[in-house]
Amino acid sequence: MSADGLRSTPLHDRHVALGARMVPFAGWEMPVQYEGVIPEHLAVRRDRGVFDVSHMGQFHVEGPKQQELLQGLLSNDLARLSDGEAQYTLLTNDNGGIVDDLIAYRLGPFHTLLVVNAGNRAAAYAWLKEREISGSEVRDASDDYALLAVQGPTAIASLGLPEAPAFTHAMGEVDGVEVMVCRTGYTGEAGVELMCAAEDAVGLWDAVVANGTTPCGLGARDTLRLEVCYPLHGNDITSDTDAISAGLGWTCALEKEFSGVAELRRVKEEGPDRKLVAFVMDEKAVPRQGMPIHGGGEVTSGTHSPMLDLGIGMGYVPAASAAPGTELVIDVRGRPKRAHVVKKPIYTKSIHVKEES
Repeated sequence: MSADGLRSTPLHDRHVALGARMVPFAGWEMPVQYEGVIPEHLAVRRDRGVFDVSHMGQFHVEGPKQQELLQGLLSNDLARLSDGEAQYTLLTNDNGGIVDDLIAYRLGPFHTLLVVNAGNRAAAYAWLKEREISGSEVRDASDDYALLAVQGPTAIASLGLPEAPAFTHAMGEVDGVEVMVCRTGYTGEAGVELMCAAEDAVGLWDAVVANGTTPCGLGARDTLRLEVCYPLHGNDITSDTDAISAGLGWTCALEKEFSGVAELRRVKEEGPDRKLVAFVMDEKAVPRQGMPIHGGGEVTSGTHSPMLDLGIGMGYVPAASAAPGTELVIDVRGRPKRAHVVKKPIYTKSIHVKEES
């Protein structure tokens, strides 16, 4: 831990040696960029990049009743998973709010691994631990692991890994380092998240970077995820927002009983008052979190899209203003700027980037 109380990942010295700009994030000192957000973003879209995401939390949930515990706390249906499969799901509170959004990896019939957001590690662990039932145990093993995300169209081939479906996982080896190869990511590109023992992190990072993979920071991670409309907890979703309004109803198995399901069923039946929409700017402007949207809305995430060369964002608007094509007016530092709602995701490979048009 640094003098200012920030935690460091096992790769901290590697980031500093590469000249990364280090910033506080969720209680950690993390690289926000190396060469720059735009070149790192483009590397992932066109080739590949590697992110240190070792600040994420890892919880083991074990025991003969572990699935019963998780089925009552997570929104998605874990019964759909077989060994070696993974699932995006929500940890919900009694009001249907989102304590965290996470990925559950089924390791066996009595063993699930949860990967949670760094900023929610303490809250999510406490929520789960306080609700343990006999025959289940929740264990925070976050400090035992490092996690590297290698993302981009050439990522899997560069690692010498076989093709596999998204949201599956298997044990493997990269340059002699034993890793759990997870076909997941936060960029909208093909790729993997490689989990290894914390003491193996430097060797794994060095091998990945040595093969020509571009080191990337949190800045590019944010612009990449926003182009494909992946929500960020604390911005687009919080413990006060529900999955239906956030467009995450597909993660909720409303036929089963879990925390907050009654409220989610109500919102689904009656229709949400507001919805999380994606938008692009029609005028030159960069939207940012907290900016008002005329008519009773608010921007939750905003940036300049390197692929589209436009201001883009997500935000909550009244349900009547949520249809694609609807015009919006956003207060950008006191100036009204026009935008319009678009279908998610904002960017796909089929959309021509500006320099190709």
